[in-house]
Amino acid sequence: MLAPMRFIWNATRGHRLAPWRSEFLRWRVETYSGKPAETLRAKDMFSFVWSSRWELLSFLAWTSRLEKEARKRG
Repeated sequence: MLAPMRFIWNATRGHRLAPWRSEFLRWRVETYSGKPAETLRAKDMFSFVWSSRWELLSFLAWTSRLEKEARKRG
C-alpha cells in the first residue's frame, strides 16, 4: 500500500491540494484519454478518475509489485 501512496504523493508534487493542476497528471490523463491537458478542470479529472478507477487501481498495484521486485534485487 505504501508504493501507490508514494506514487500519488510524487505525482502531485506542488499541487497536492489541487491535483488537477499537476502538469504531470494532466499530461498522463491527456495521454491516456485523449482529452487536451490545457482544458482539464477539476470536474474532468474527477470524472476521469472515477470512470478509469479499476485501471488506475491496477496500475497502482503494478507500481507496488515493481517496487517490491526492485527491493529484492537491490
